[in-house]
Amino acid sequence: MKREKLPPRISAEKQSTLRPVNPGAEKWLNRPIKCLDHGFVYLVDYLGSDSEIARSARVSYGKGTKQVNQDQGLLRYLMRNAHTSPLEMAELKFHCKMPIFVARQWIRHRTANVNEYSGRYSEMLDEFYLPPAEVLRKQSQTNRQGRGNERLTSTQEARALELLKGLYKDQYSAYQEMLEMGLTRELSRIGLSVANYTQWYWKIDLHNLFHFLRLRLDGHAQYEIRVFGEAMAQIVKDAFPIAYAAFEDYQLNAKQFSGPELELLSAVISGTLQGSLEQAASERFKNKRETEEFLAKARSLGLLKDDDPKLGLTSN
Repeated sequence: MKREKLPPRISAEKQSTLRPVNPGAEKWLNRPIKCLDHGFVYLVDYLGSDSEIARSARVSYGKGTKQVNQDQGLLRYLMRNAHTSPLEMAELKFHCKMPIFVARQWIRHRTANVNEYSGRYSEMLDEFYLPPAEVLRKQSQTNRQGRGNERLTSTQEARALELLKGLYKDQYSAYQEMLEMGLTRELSRIGLSVANYTQWYWKIDLHNLFHFLRLRLDGHAQYEIRVFGEAMAQIVKDAFPIAYAAFEDYQLNAKQFSGPELELLSAVISGTLQGSLEQAASERFKNKRETEEFLAKARSLGLLKDDDPKLGLTSN
């Protein structure tokens, strides 16, 4: 069996403990995973394990003689039926370093505890995010807040990167000059770009971390924050393998259907749908975006022909 290659630890100080130990989490303690050009994520501390989540769910029964397969059934039941309190008993604390614009998206997940690097107490570093050429894309024609699939020309890519490098150099030079003239750090920093890097300690319970990952691992999430989500998911998958597998099955890779959507699907299955699914959905929702979202789900279930521009039914 090929041995897994892990990042080196930044600290390997031995600790004694009487608390329950999680081998999957221990494996990742103090091992930074590189993200983007200057960023990272690593696990600083943790609380709990799959068995401890199951134990907290049972409350008065204790761990006893419960087997792993019984824990697995219980955790999957909890996730499947949205009984989330036991998942909140498990916590993870990360040290993360990311561009400020990524941090501003990240901080919208308000259920975590955060302590961030301060540009008032310390000087900001000369570290700015420079995107690789392959992620420089044009604005999406269907998503107002995201990039599309069309790349810039090679000449445009080179020019965009040149402009960014020049901006970063000028901004940091001005920042240093203002510091040297004695201007306070809290004002000298205001001309720096949101591409400048910050860092923080971020502690969150497992239930809310799964919510973060469900959104930030999605293909519609911005690439730069998705990279951090993927790094954290790698750690969580090892630390809580049973809970993470249930999260994948019931949340990350699952689809949610509204009442009207289920009505249309029922008509398809029973063969009572009149006309095309596209027409029926348009009449039912009377909203272009909701209609398109439903038809995308229907296509993923094989109910629509991929090559039919009118999105007609594959059967009936």
